[in-house]
Amino acid sequence: MLVSSFDPFHNLLISSLVAGVPIILFLLCLTIFKMKGIYAALTTLIITMVVAVFIFKLPGAMATGAVIEGFFQGWFPIGYIVIMAVWLYKLSTKTGQFSMIQDSIATISQDQRVQLLLIGFCFNAFLEGVAGFGVPIAICAILLIYLGFKPLQAAMLCLVANSAAGAFGAIGLPVAVIDTLNLHGGITAHEVSTYSTLTLVFINFFVPFLIVFIIDGFKGIKETLPFILTVSVVYAGFQGVLTFFQGPELADVLPPLAAMGALAIMSRKMQPKHIFRIDENVKPPVTQKLNFKQIMYAWSPFYILTILIMFWSMPFFKGLFLPGKPLSFLAAKFTVPGTYSEVTKKAIVLNLNILGYTGTAILLTIIITVLLSKTTGFKDAFSLLGETFKELWISVVTICFILAVSKLTTYGGLSAAMGQGISKAGGIFPLFSPVLGWIGVFMTGSVVNNNSLFTPIQASVASQIGVSGGLLVAANTVGGVAAKIISPQSIAIATAAVKQVGKESELLKMSLRYSVGMLIFICIWTLILSLVL
Repeated sequence: MLVSSFDPFHNLLISSLVAGVPIILFLLCLTIFKMKGIYAALTTLIITMVVAVFIFKLPGAMATGAVIEGFFQGWFPIGYIVIMAVWLYKLSTKTGQFSMIQDSIATISQDQRVQLLLIGFCFNAFLEGVAGFGVPIAICAILLIYLGFKPLQAAMLCLVANSAAGAFGAIGLPVAVIDTLNLHGGITAHEVSTYSTLTLVFINFFVPFLIVFIIDGFKGIKETLPFILTVSVVYAGFQGVLTFFQGPELADVLPPLAAMGALAIMSRKMQPKHIFRIDENVKPPVTQKLNFKQIMYAWSPFYILTILIMFWSMPFFKGLFLPGKPLSFLAAKFTVPGTYSEVTKKAIVLNLNILGYTGTAILLTIIITVLLSKTTGFKDAFSLLGETFKELWISVVTICFILAVSKLTTYGGLSAAMGQGISKAGGIFPLFSPVLGWIGVFMTGSVVNNNSLFTPIQASVASQIGVSGGLLVAANTVGGVAAKIISPQSIAIATAAVKQVGKESELLKMSLRYSVGMLIFICIWTLILSLVL
C-alpha cells in the first residue's frame, strides 16, 4: 500500500464499498453489458484509476507506476508463458506428435468421461503443480478440443477441474510463500498446508464427480463410478497425506501422477459399458496403434517440459540469480521514476529475469522438440510463433489491463479497505474469511498474490477473535482456489487457448455457479471448523 490511509471517508463501511466498485463494475461489464474482455478490463482500469487517485489519494506518479508494473508483469512472466505454451502446442501439432498423443489417450479409453478425468483433471493438476500461471488451462483445454469437446465447454471444464490443484500450483508456492511473510502468531507454511487439507480433501474428492456430472449428469457418474472413485481416492488421499505430513511442495506433482497411472491401469482391465460421446453423431477418432518408442516420442515435449519446469522451480536454481550468485548479472532491476513512497520507504521496482522465467523452460522445450523432429525445422517453428502472437496479443493485453487494476487496488489501499471492511464481522468472521481469498484471486488471478495480500489481515483478525491463525490463512488460500475458476486472468487465458477471444462473458456465465457454490461450502465449513478446533 502506497497511501497513508485505506479509509478516506473515515467510515470503514463506506470506504470498503467504494473500494469494491471496480470488482462490481468488472462483473457487470462481463455479464450484464456483455462487453469483450479487453473492453471490460480497460473500462475497469479507467474507473479504478479515478477511485485510487481522486478518492484514496494515490499520487499520480505512483498510479502511473502501478499501471506500468501491471503491464510489465502481464508480459513478463505471464504473457511470455502463455505464448510459449501455445507455441509448443502448435509445434507438436505440426510435427504430428499431438495427433499421436491423441491416439495414445484414445487407446486408454474412447469414452470422453474417462478422457476428461485423465486430461481435464489428472494432467491438468500435474501441469498446475509443475508450471501454473495458466499453462494447464491452455494445454489441457486444447487437448480436450482435439478429443471432441466443444471449445468453451473444454475451457470451462478445465477451469473447474483446476480448482482441485490451485492451492499448491507451481511446486507449492501459494502456500510456501507464507514462510516469507512473518505473519502474526508465527504461522508457518506447513501449518497452513495441514489446515488446508481439512477442506481441500472434500473438494479434491468431489471435483472429479462434478466434471463428469457437468457433461453427462447422474447417469454418467453411475456408469463411470469405478473410474471416478479411483481418481478421487488416489488424488485426494495421496495429496492429503503429503500436505499433512510433508508440506505443500509436491502436493500437485505426485498425487496427479499416481491418479493418472491408476486410471490408465484400470482402463486396461475394464471400460464403461456405454462409450459416451458428447455428440453421438461424431464418431471417435480413428486411432493408430502405437509402439512404446512412438508413444515416448509423442509425449516427449511434455515430459521434457515437466523435467525442465521442475528444474526451473528448484530453490537452488532460483538462488543462482540472487545478488552475489553466479547468474545475478542476468537478473536486472529497474526502478520506476517518481514512485518512491514515504509510506513504504521504497519505490516500485521491475524485475526482469528472462532466463529464470518459466517461459524460458518452455522455449528450451520448443528448441529440443524442433531438434528431435525430422519433418519440422526452425523456419516452420518461427512461422508458428508469428501465428501464435497474432492470435494471443489481445488476450495478453487484456491480462495487462487486469494486472494494472490489481496493482492500483493494492497500492491505492482499495484491497486493504475491502479486507478491513470484511474483517469487522467479529466472531462470525470465519464465515467470511474465505471471501477475502476469493476477492484476492479474482482481482489478481494468483493464489500467491492473494496470500501475500490478505494473509496478514487474516492472521491479525484471528488473534483478535481467538481463532486459529493457520485455519484462517488456509481459508484465505482455499477461498482463492474457488475464484480461480472465474478470475478474469484465467478466463482470458482460457478463451485465448481455445480461440474464443471475445466470448469471455459467455465463459464466465458458464463457470460462475461452480465458483460460487464452492465458495459457499468453503465459508460454511470454515465456520464449522472454527467452532470445533
